[in-house]
Amino acid sequence: MRLEIFSDLVCPWCFIGKRQLDSVLGTPEGQDVDVVWRAYQLYPNIPREGMVRDEFMKVRFAGTDTGSARERILGEARTAGIEMDFSRAERMPNTFDGHRLLHHARQQELANAELAGVQHRLAETLFSFYFCEGRDVGSQEVLISAAEEVGLDGSATRAFLGSDASRMEVEHELDRAAVVGVSGVPCFLFAGAFALQGAQSAEVIGQFLSRARQRLAPDATGDV
Repeated sequence: MRLEIFSDLVCPWCFIGKRQLDSVLGTPEGQDVDVVWRAYQLYPNIPREGMVRDEFMKVRFAGTDTGSARERILGEARTAGIEMDFSRAERMPNTFDGHRLLHHARQQELANAELAGVQHRLAETLFSFYFCEGRDVGSQEVLISAAEEVGLDGSATRAFLGSDASRMEVEHELDRAAVVGVSGVPCFLFAGAFALQGAQSAEVIGQFLSRARQRLAPDATGDV
């Protein structure tokens, strides 16, 4: 069964949601789940080269006290085994090329069985780069480093990022997010039919998968 995750690389709840999902994938509820990461951009109007994070925060959250929200995120992250450090990030990236790279990774794993799961590992690496190490995941060099870390060829990745490959596919994913009703991320879409929005607990994700399977199972007449 396919589980699509609409997410953005600069969304801390998406990282937390991924870790919660990971704790489910090794359980009976998570067996035979084909995880596919799909593009969503929280801030599509950020320049392609990104911008200084402090400047972005001043504009985006002007007059807003973000302290309590940050502490809640950090607490939830620690519970999920993530040590986030917002102070290390100097840039707020445009994530379009990161989504292109994730799409490329998915194509690579479909073409080469030895790369099974590489897209999921890449998502983890990109999240960790940004939220734990403060690295600019809009930078081509950082994206290449992430690709190499999960076993993708660096030279091939450089050539890919320097081209227009997967641009239309990512734009289609962004459009599809609106069509299927994604209003916030992460959004877990099971079998293209059942959606669960937000960084839910592992227990809730497991229950969601179990109930979705039950609804998809053939009924007494053999219909699905």
